[in-house]
Amino acid sequence: MSHWIIVPVVLPALLAAFIVLLCRFNLTVQRALSTAGTAVMVVIATGLMLRAGTGAIDVYELGDWPAPFGIVLVADRLATMMVLLTSVLALAVVLYVIGTGWDKRGRHFHALFQFQLMGVCGAFLTGDAFNLFVFFEVLLIASYGLMIHSGGPVRLRAGMQYVVYNLLGSTLFLFALGTIYAVTGTLNMADLADRVAQLPTDDTALLRVGATLLILVFAVKAAVLPLHFWLPASYSNAPAPVAALFAIMTKVGAYAMLRFLTLVFPPDLEATQGLFDFWLQPAAMLTLIAGMVGVLGARRLDRLAAFAVIGSMGTLLTSISLLTPQGTQAALFYILHSTFASATLFLIVGLVQAGRGGAGGRIEALAPIARNGLVAGLFFISAIALSGVPPLSGFVGKLMVLDAARAASGPYWPVWTAILVTSLIAIVGFARAGSTVFWKANESAAAAAHPEAPPATGLSIVAIGGIMVLLVALTVLAGPVMAFMGETTDQLYNTTGYISAVLGDGEAAQ
Repeated sequence: MSHWIIVPVVLPALLAAFIVLLCRFNLTVQRALSTAGTAVMVVIATGLMLRAGTGAIDVYELGDWPAPFGIVLVADRLATMMVLLTSVLALAVVLYVIGTGWDKRGRHFHALFQFQLMGVCGAFLTGDAFNLFVFFEVLLIASYGLMIHSGGPVRLRAGMQYVVYNLLGSTLFLFALGTIYAVTGTLNMADLADRVAQLPTDDTALLRVGATLLILVFAVKAAVLPLHFWLPASYSNAPAPVAALFAIMTKVGAYAMLRFLTLVFPPDLEATQGLFDFWLQPAAMLTLIAGMVGVLGARRLDRLAAFAVIGSMGTLLTSISLLTPQGTQAALFYILHSTFASATLFLIVGLVQAGRGGAGGRIEALAPIARNGLVAGLFFISAIALSGVPPLSGFVGKLMVLDAARAASGPYWPVWTAILVTSLIAIVGFARAGSTVFWKANESAAAAAHPEAPPATGLSIVAIGGIMVLLVALTVLAGPVMAFMGETTDQLYNTTGYISAVLGDGEAAQ
């Protein structure tokens, strides 16, 4: 049993407590600890993923209690990939925060940031459905504090809305877990998969109710229409680096959905067969359409970025809803792309808002900000990535989703129509916003300069540039990345290895 598996959960928890108790009045030390701890997490997550890349599924039993009686963490290909994605994004965000001084605008930013990482990484690594709920609550509690960082009535109101909606989702989560436990007598995911497969078909009515409730909870977390109403106001009013980190939070919902739909409620399971087909894909496509129409109609850059997240989640969930290995493989690639692209856009919007001072992020022609050309170039690169235009990874990802839809059973034209039309809408929406904010700014003779606005710092540009380099690398290395995603998909659909690793002797399963 490797103790490295629990480090991505324990390390940020210890750092957060240390920052609060011992150095809450020394911002320099907080920054050093937060940056160093996040960098160490990147290294450890890389090692865990390299280990999982060999096909091993490692299990960590807390207190040396074996599953299903004890709490277990499971490090397979999917879990370690998501932990590494979270760590890399977090490192870029913390560098941006230091570069822009966002951590000076309120208290306990770095402690809350580390608690947030603890919750997200724990959600990816846990092998127990109830502890998935626990880690959901940890990351949500931390996100409440991060959302209202630096205060203000608008941000506080958006934070309260975010709290209320997510508490309703958490209540539904408990109902779903209680229903499933009443039927199966367990909440360990591997044990659930084993017991659900053995249930008589005639005795699965209550299980179907629990399964539907559970997927609905994950749909709330993933902002699926019509359960997406909490996201636009919450993400657009959050501080820019916090919104960038939140780009991974919707992926927690997608990850949980993917985990349960392949392990516990697989497509070939007779008890739940056809239960999600009739509503999941239409809801995903409507989410895609609503997101991109929101991009077209947005009057503020922060709202535009929030609707872009909704649109990208629609594309991702459309691929997941195919419930085929090829669709899952495309979805895994798109998770990487959409997380980096969405986070980049939020960080760029933060630079524009800072550069404009009191004018904020309104989409209107004002005087050019400091380093206007550089920020404009970064904006258009992120717009190309999110729109799915060649040559960046968004185009590659959407092409894979289209191919997976064509190969799946049933008509593929609705998926093709939704993705192609919304891509065109996104291009128009981003072009309108970018040309108004950056290009027409130079033609606005009436606009005054913003002497009070600080210029973009080198560290913040490095953070954004680093994520963009990863987007380019994802495009150039699409072949090897897709090969890894194919092996990850095979491991997801071949559940025997996961179940035997967790319920067997706990050692790595090849």
